Amino acid sequence: MMNDSEKDGNQQQPEKEGNMSSIVQKIQQLGQTNVASSPDSNIHILPIIGQVEGHVQLPPRNKTTKYEHLIPQIIAIEQNPKIEGLIVLLNTVGGDVEAGLAISEMIASLSKPTVSIVLGGGHSIGVPIAVSTDYSFIASTATMTIHPIRLTGLVIGVPQTFEYLDKMQERVINFVTRHSQISQEKFKELMFEKGNLTRDIGTNVVGTDAVEYGLINEIGGVKEAMEKLNQLIEERRNKGEGQVIQ
Repeated sequence: MMNDSEKDGNQQQPEKEGNMSSIVQKIQQLGQTNVASSPDSNIHILPIIGQVEGHVQLPPRNKTTKYEHLIPQIIAIEQNPKIEGLIVLLNTVGGDVEAGLAISEMIASLSKPTVSIVLGGGHSIGVPIAVSTDYSFIASTATMTIHPIRLTGLVIGVPQTFEYLDKMQERVINFVTRHSQISQEKFKELMFEKGNLTRDIGTNVVGTDAVEYGLINEIGGVKEAMEKLNQLIEERRNKGEGQVIQ
């Protein structure tokens, strides 16, 4: 027969082991034991980090953002009444063109206010994602690479392949110019510029230049993005209150 103290000791043992395993997991994943927790917020953060993975699965060593993970999140954001705004956080090298355009179109079609921040880089197909929001920010040290559409792997050498590439490129150009202040002529000029990228065609645009060209709205970071998003949320609330329902 076990006395009460022995029973309490046995119950506390699994709890201690559970706490220890939780701490070990935090150290392994984040390098620290205590993780700052944010209060319940009406703003959702959508990070797009590494390479945008589309129909082809990338090697496990690559840091990727899978579009099949983002699409349900974006739909949930639209459906959840508690979420009033979205911040898209970008530090991406680009990736699958069709997946990137699908993500861009979904963000652009949200009814709720959206703001993007380019930190580090918003390259290649990251450009349409960055401009798909209602307002966009870029860090002063961040860059955006604008270049023509390219294919990797086996390519069928027929005229139809090149026509397909050209049409896909036009889709990207039309989306970017429709959702930003940059002109189609200027964007094409940056896309087909020679000499700026080593052994390639295209342009590496730094933060201040991206704003000057009209590609991004403003230089800024987290603070500026939060302030702008809260402003857009407040405007949306006031607009909703002002509507007369019959």
